[in-house]
Amino acid sequence: MRRRLAILGLVAVLAALAGCGSILGPGEPDPEDLNRNATYDWSDEADTAIVVNRSSFKGVYNASNRSTLEAYRTDELGRDRHLPIESLRYRFPNGTVVTPAEHDGLSAEQTRERTIVHVPNGSDGQVAFVAPRHGKQFVTPVFVEGSHNVTLPPNARVGVPLLSQVDPGGYETDVDGERMTVSWDEMSGERLRVRYYLQRDLLIFGAVVVAAVVIGSGGALYYYRQIQRLKRRREESGIDIDEDDDPRDRGPPPGMG
Repeated sequence: MRRRLAILGLVAVLAALAGCGSILGPGEPDPEDLNRNATYDWSDEADTAIVVNRSSFKGVYNASNRSTLEAYRTDELGRDRHLPIESLRYRFPNGTVVTPAEHDGLSAEQTRERTIVHVPNGSDGQVAFVAPRHGKQFVTPVFVEGSHNVTLPPNARVGVPLLSQVDPGGYETDVDGERMTVSWDEMSGERLRVRYYLQRDLLIFGAVVVAAVVIGSGGALYYYRQIQRLKRRREESGIDIDEDDDPRDRGPPPGMG
């Protein structure tokens, strides 16, 4: 019995060590990922400027009056989880952009629920990173209060209620070339969500609606003609009876008049 318990204990320890990334913690960000090349648009004046791409998004955040920024996501069960990030950058007010390898004051660490980005103290700059995403919906907690701009992927749009949804309301949209930007002057809620459609989806949706109308109209016309044909047959057979007539007004049966 003791030997069996010892074996089970050893297996449990090995399993914990093998899965330390999920059981004992998420582990630290890979320095190579944090220093990976990326380009950002630092000219956006919004406190949070996000560019959404097919499988990732780029976020540029106002880091004024703060020494850290906590990044996270919400999983399918509604639990907060740390957000995997890469290409971490910091831009000083004078325009100098540094990587974690170039400046000791810029770094990141992970807990199970947060990715904590440390930024240089005493500098009113901007911090940026890339994070993964997927699907035709972009959801993010609000990391920095203030104005928000979310630029959608090329040919993505919002505006058709059945195909898109934006939360919270009070937003504006602007289209520049193939991209639409959804903007809020002030954002202080817990999260924002943008469900969008591609322009080709709108064409497909329109074609489906037109096809449904045509098929429905054709079916209604077919049944209307069938009903009219049956009525004519009844009249021709002499069995069309007006239900409003009094049977006593019809006279005696044939041969008894």
